[in-house]
Amino acid sequence: MSLRLYDTSTRQVRDFVPLVPGCVSMYLCGATVQAPPHIGHIRSNLNFDVMRRWFGYRGYQVTFVRNVTDIDDKLLWKERELGVPWWQIGYTNERAFNEGYAALGCLPASVEPRATGHVPEMIEMMQTLIAKGHAYESEGSVYFSVTSYPEYLALSNQKLENLAQPESEGETGKRDPRDFAMWKRTKEGEPSWETPWGRGRPGWHLECSAMAHKYLGNAFDIHGGGLDLIFPHHENEIAQSKAFGDDFANFWVHNAWVTMSGEKMSKSLGNSVLISEMLQRWRPIVLRYYLAAPHYRSMIEYSEESIREAETGFGRIENFIQRVVERCGPVDAAPEVPLAFAEAMDDDLGVPQALAVVHTAVRQGNSALTAEDKENAVARLAEVRAMLGVLGLDPLDEHWAGTERGDDLHGVVDSLVQLVLEQRQAARGRKDFATADAIRDQLVLAGLSIEDGPTGSRWTLNNQ
Repeated sequence: MSLRLYDTSTRQVRDFVPLVPGCVSMYLCGATVQAPPHIGHIRSNLNFDVMRRWFGYRGYQVTFVRNVTDIDDKLLWKERELGVPWWQIGYTNERAFNEGYAALGCLPASVEPRATGHVPEMIEMMQTLIAKGHAYESEGSVYFSVTSYPEYLALSNQKLENLAQPESEGETGKRDPRDFAMWKRTKEGEPSWETPWGRGRPGWHLECSAMAHKYLGNAFDIHGGGLDLIFPHHENEIAQSKAFGDDFANFWVHNAWVTMSGEKMSKSLGNSVLISEMLQRWRPIVLRYYLAAPHYRSMIEYSEESIREAETGFGRIENFIQRVVERCGPVDAAPEVPLAFAEAMDDDLGVPQALAVVHTAVRQGNSALTAEDKENAVARLAEVRAMLGVLGLDPLDEHWAGTERGDDLHGVVDSLVQLVLEQRQAARGRKDFATADAIRDQLVLAGLSIEDGPTGSRWTLNNQ
């Protein structure tokens, strides 16, 4: 089966054929850094991290470009609201985004360009578009003429006569109210750059077109982002870039949102859950499992209960891994994932179906342990590690070493529980089974599960 992806532009799942054999080029609309990241932001990057990892497993060399929008209306509004320089707000939040990506095991971008570093490329693109009749200068701003590009709105499947173009204050002098700003005339106190049309600053859409062109060239394989970016952002990117002369993206891939009470999680709505707060309460690997487990095109309705369910599900996997390692020693990942897992991932990154294969292998491995079939248990663990490795969820990977929430407290609790287990073992040794059972019952009431094995007893939190 060939690898297939849902392409928003054609509204169907298509066979993926790279533009350059053996290579995959991806552009992801990254952070607009006016505020710290919430879990919805992190979900988008994590979904494309899983995609990138799968391409890598399939043998492709991946170039992954993720931009930073560090100049934007929203940043300037924040500057006025907080009384803090826009660049300071942007850089502080950019670091928070990268810390969140890293905490959840996302691979670093191949290139992470900032918009403010690419003004010359934007000026060159505008000059070409003006020369071709697709853009025009008016009152110090530069606008794209949407009627000059016949395929405008094909991505979002809208009608031009019904279009209401989102715009911000100060966008004056348009020939058509539906035209969008590529460059904005400077206002007093705002950052600005010199151009042939006077001082000003970039429009949001132009930034991505210029950066994608610089780092990925005339054409690239995949452009990604959240569903909310289809219009106006991605629609306007396409118009600019194709009118400029680029073939631009071959596939458009969009991830769904994380919602609260049915609404998109949003900083502006005040209903967001910051990743920094979540990392204080949940283990990073559990958060990754929670955000990666649903299909990337499915909405996630955020709730504490759903994260606890994810913690329980991933706990079953971890428990199996720990049991096998304790009984059989270290086990390397298998060189290949099972066929059913690969088929699920090849079918538009079917992570839910792929995780079902993982859990089936875990159940089979647990049954093998119960039957003292160590060879089969080790084989299942090798498969499980291979599959989890592709998803960035292998708890034995060095990335997750030392990332457990409450490691210090866990060590204290472990020492105390081991003392109690030694007392229980001593009671069993002298055949005082009533005392041994009473100790076990008390530990269970305290929220622990106790498992007796050939090498002694072990405990886990009883969250299942």
